[in-house]
Amino acid sequence: MEKLFYWLETFLTKQVSRGKFLKLCFGGLLFFLSQNQFLKLAFAKSVEMPGRVPKGIKGKYDLVVAEGNDPYQNTVKAIESMGGMGLFVRKDALVVIKPNMAWDRTPAQAANTDPNVVAALVDLAYKAGAKRVNIFDVPCNDQQRVYERSGIAEAAKAKGAYVYFADHWNVVKAKFPYKSSMSGWPILRDAVVCDTFINVPVLKHHSLAGMTLSMKNLMGICSGQRGLMHIGIGKKLVDITDYISPELTVIDATRVLTKNGPSGGSLKDVISLNKIIVATDSTLADTYACSLMNKDPMEVPNIKEAVGRGFGSADLTKANLFTIQV
Repeated sequence: MEKLFYWLETFLTKQVSRGKFLKLCFGGLLFFLSQNQFLKLAFAKSVEMPGRVPKGIKGKYDLVVAEGNDPYQNTVKAIESMGGMGLFVRKDALVVIKPNMAWDRTPAQAANTDPNVVAALVDLAYKAGAKRVNIFDVPCNDQQRVYERSGIAEAAKAKGAYVYFADHWNVVKAKFPYKSSMSGWPILRDAVVCDTFINVPVLKHHSLAGMTLSMKNLMGICSGQRGLMHIGIGKKLVDITDYISPELTVIDATRVLTKNGPSGGSLKDVISLNKIIVATDSTLADTYACSLMNKDPMEVPNIKEAVGRGFGSADLTKANLFTIQV
């Protein structure tokens, strides 16, 4: 703003030549364009962007399950057992933690990710050297109520995370190296332009998709008419997971909504499993989560699609699994 004040002061208090006047006007225009967020985002909306490049990070195990009464400690121990957050978050990294924060429900109703799980991940990211941790979602209910009532905003902010509403102007058009029905779909730019993406869904029933798991949770980084994603949802979810390539998947199975999902409401539909699942392979994480619900993973469209195209592994018998009691 100092430059703008300088131009105004020069124009109002000094006699300037026609050439100087034009230079001032042109400079002022450039300054306006550079500072005007609306114009920046309007132009950004038309930009195509390829997906995040997979880093291929492997933990000590293919999948870790931590079980105990404290979801914060379960999360910490699961990440430590996988090899520590330092494997996934480098010094000065920009980190996105994407919980399921979609419904106007309390933590006890199990429709959103447990706030203690999110808080633990924020703590671990900063301890690993993250410069900034961003948390956002595209809620299905009123965003103000969802952020507050879920408990996630308060818990994450207390740990130093930046929690904000998704900006639907600040999007890019997804670009794939193969034919995809998600091509051109508006994706939140902040989900793509980051150093580390941690996907943190809650395990629960879903009336249309069967289950809400890690791939389904990535609908929350999509703008546009998301209801249309349920047409051919299996392929679309695998494509968007491939596009984002999360470095880490953390499935919250603390309290689990067993029916009437995804929003639930009745505590009668909720059971306590008190588990946290951590993996670098989204397909493997989702498959294991299905086993906790006695659900055939091949009945979940995105897992069936992933297996059919060799996207990750759904073979738990060949996976290096580790379980820890906390």
